[in-house]
Amino acid sequence: MTTTTQRLLLLDTASLYFRAFFGSPEILSPDGTNVNAVRGLLDYISRLAEQYEPTHLVCCWDDDWRPQWRVDLLSSYKAHRVVAEIAGAPDVEEVPDPLELQVPVIREVLAAFGIAVVGAPGYEADDVIGTLATGAGLPVDVVTGDRDLFQLVDDAAQVRILYVGRGVGRHEKVDEAWVLEKYAVRADQYADFATLRGDASDGLPGVKGVGEKTAASLLQKYDDIAGIRAAAEDPGSDLGPGPRTKIKDAAPYLEVAPRVVAVARDIDLPRGDALALPATPADPEGLEALAERWGLTSPVARLTGVLEKLGAARTV
Repeated sequence: MTTTTQRLLLLDTASLYFRAFFGSPEILSPDGTNVNAVRGLLDYISRLAEQYEPTHLVCCWDDDWRPQWRVDLLSSYKAHRVVAEIAGAPDVEEVPDPLELQVPVIREVLAAFGIAVVGAPGYEADDVIGTLATGAGLPVDVVTGDRDLFQLVDDAAQVRILYVGRGVGRHEKVDEAWVLEKYAVRADQYADFATLRGDASDGLPGVKGVGEKTAASLLQKYDDIAGIRAAAEDPGSDLGPGPRTKIKDAAPYLEVAPRVVAVARDIDLPRGDALALPATPADPEGLEALAERWGLTSPVARLTGVLEKLGAARTV
């Protein structure tokens, strides 16, 4: 007999391996290469898979960390992270060399395990997550340290965020009530809230003079950015003169920023069995060789054991 309870775990992969790299000391492979991000990511996957018992798991990938279509809308988008601009090529993101060297190893190890890695040309991992979480038809947990993804929280669709802002071991389960209590806006208003407030980490200036409290109060009263802008343009509305001026002055920004902040939900991506969590490694010999070469025996063995345990539980 096979169990029918299904759950999809979506990992904001870069968010996790950056956290592992910066949050743990150097761990050297036999040839002296630092592999702390690789080990950390594998340990995170083991811990999360063991705790949430997903039947499907995806390492969502940034095929384009700064899509040109977003930059065309808002030139400041992630501009502070660019270290090199090459004509006709994607911008180069500022990534420490010891971490950049580990990213190909992460891809090789995930491939040997047979864990789905999904990206899309011209899109960020956030967009992959948004698409796979929308209409999934099964409970979805999104693991991320990016607050922008709070816009995906949907109790009715069984989509929640496992927010790792304080660490993977201390992650918070973000549902609609959590968002409302934390920010005083509904989860479906969060993208507009972030647009109004701004986010320096993404190069979003926000509306000058509008912080979290003002953004929340405006959304409570006028529901969304369209409603706020309509009130600002309506001489008969009860919007105060201060906020009215700020919203009108920010009209060019508010015309484009909502499209930058909103994650895509309609990319053509693999679904179903292509995302199933394997019960055993896809390439055991290759995985063994990688574990030996990079000094990953312990985390590889742990994750292999977790996969086998979950696979066995699905066929009981």
